[in-house]
Amino acid sequence: MLTWMKLAVRNLFRNGRRSLFTVLAIALGFVAVNVLGGFTTYIFNSLKESYIYAEANGHMTLFRAGFLDKGKLDPTRYLLTSEQQATIHRVLAQHPEVLVSTPQLQISGLLSNGQVSTIFVASGRVPSDIAKIAGLANDGQGVRMYDGRALADENRQGIGVSHGLAKVLGLKLSTTAVAMAPTVGGQINALDASLVQLVDAPIEALEDKLAVVPLAFAQELYDTAGVDRITLLLTRSTLPETLRQRLAAEFREAGLELDMRTWTELSPFYTKAKKMFDVIFVVSFLIVFTIVVMSVVNTFTMAVLERTREIGTLRALGMKRRGIVGLFGLESVVLGGFGALAGIGLTLLIVAIVGWLQPTWIPPQMARRVPLQIHLVPAYWLFSTVLLMLLSIFSAIVPARKAARMPITHALGYA
Repeated sequence: MLTWMKLAVRNLFRNGRRSLFTVLAIALGFVAVNVLGGFTTYIFNSLKESYIYAEANGHMTLFRAGFLDKGKLDPTRYLLTSEQQATIHRVLAQHPEVLVSTPQLQISGLLSNGQVSTIFVASGRVPSDIAKIAGLANDGQGVRMYDGRALADENRQGIGVSHGLAKVLGLKLSTTAVAMAPTVGGQINALDASLVQLVDAPIEALEDKLAVVPLAFAQELYDTAGVDRITLLLTRSTLPETLRQRLAAEFREAGLELDMRTWTELSPFYTKAKKMFDVIFVVSFLIVFTIVVMSVVNTFTMAVLERTREIGTLRALGMKRRGIVGLFGLESVVLGGFGALAGIGLTLLIVAIVGWLQPTWIPPQMARRVPLQIHLVPAYWLFSTVLLMLLSIFSAIVPARKAARMPITHALGYA
């Protein structure tokens, strides 16, 4: 076998320039696929980490049955009462895979600077729970998506507003405002608020409307002890779908009718972005490997034409047709192997350069620059290497079979 391998390598270097360009074509195809795959993997991971940890939306959210269908028109009818919240937390306490369970209350109303007022929408959350969720991100700190100080449980009046909303009202950090909203009983309530942070709105439509407030502030403004949802953060090894099935049965036994949604169901942007990048990746993959196949086919077609007399001589000396095909197949394996190794080296070089330069960009649904990364995905590497080898073998066998079937006399006299 070693002799055949040496023979295959020597045959490839008969025309070193052509073989070199083919190896480069295979290597660049490998690089294109795996750099794009590494970048899309980084995009997906970043969107997931941002939604679950930085925005503190968790892996799963519990709603009272009917809230998602009719709650937009009359949200106060579908609030979870204190008793229901206690029952939910009692059930969740039996599941160690639930790291954090935190209640939330979405509110809306008017925010005033004393002279003008404008509409705001806010998410009332428990600040300490939000900090805990952010602290469990992959980097241990999460992504800071605000300027100023973090909200605190003990500072019930400290709120945050988006940069656009602060600009509309002329608010700055440490200034005061008045929040007004109807209570669940239909009365108008107003609370003083102190601006402690300026937040990044996840979408442009909320840039001049978004606010974040402590849960206690939201409940006091609405004059209620209820919440409209409970967010769950799970361990990274837990599958939300599997846990949802178990929790549904336990909540029914406890007399609760809840609607449970996973983070992917509540984040349509992630699903749409993933599908879009999947299509881009597949199209790029097909284009790249079509070019690679054409390059390998051209190389071995030329090699077979140039070595037709040699093939006739080998056949005359007793080599069977499958031996001729096997020889060219072995050459294609060597060629594909060199190309894959060169591709791996170039990919590692690009990843190292990106890590050294540390370029930054503004990804979707974020307002500030973050480091751009290219992840190393072993599954993509293995798949690319195997596919490149198979494509190289197929591309070489087709012209080799044609030459091997040529009559020996015709092959010896081929000019």
